[in-house]
Amino acid sequence: MNIKEIKKEALLARICATRQIMGEDAAQAAAESINQLLKEKEEINILFAAAPSQNEFLAALQKYALPWNRIHALHMDEYIGLQADAPQRFGNYLKEHIFAALPFKSIHYLYIEGASPENICTHYEEVLQKHPIDIVFMGIGENGHIAFNDPHVALFDDPQQVKVVLLDEICRTQQVHDGCFSSLEKVPQQAVTITIPVMMKATRIFCIVPGKPKANAVKETLYGPVSTTCPASILRTHPHATLYCDRDSASLLSI
Repeated sequence: MNIKEIKKEALLARICATRQIMGEDAAQAAAESINQLLKEKEEINILFAAAPSQNEFLAALQKYALPWNRIHALHMDEYIGLQADAPQRFGNYLKEHIFAALPFKSIHYLYIEGASPENICTHYEEVLQKHPIDIVFMGIGENGHIAFNDPHVALFDDPQQVKVVLLDEICRTQQVHDGCFSSLEKVPQQAVTITIPVMMKATRIFCIVPGKPKANAVKETLYGPVSTTCPASILRTHPHATLYCDRDSASLLSI
């Protein structure tokens, strides 16, 4: 494979020729990491992001004959206010793209129908205490967010594990760009999200970020200050994080 690498502080970026190669490259490394961790632990906990950026990676990952029955699957963030069967719900995306296809030990969705957002957060904090995250599969938003930690609500030392957030306009507009919603007005304004310290405690982080609309966020992640103005920049401080890009998302990098 024609893959180039850039290292910025602790963060390794792998730049692939296409989205497909990017997904396969990330999946191969993820499968190796899963197998390695399962040599050390009986069970592991993986946090999954839900977005079109993850399509190629999740499809490639399922081709590996991993011991899924020793893996607990967790869900990174979710809108507030959508119907249970709404295709835009991140839980529904994960169920369709991976959760329903594999025999996980357990699956923990970040939503409880009819519960208040605050109760959802409290419940999921209990889930995280029982299943502390070993591996994170994530993306980066156009505004540099990780999970739904947009710049205006992102805290690198967040005292909360799960919180209710208001989504900024760039984040909400991205959902329209991604084809998830037909207009900005239909994108929910509120969500619940895992916070940054929870993700940063994971042993391994795989950050999969294809597409031209993400090019500036990728550039800021690697070359901007480590700051909540681009929350993903914190990945440069993690000892075992890898950023996977295609040519489009890496188009503003010095390669």
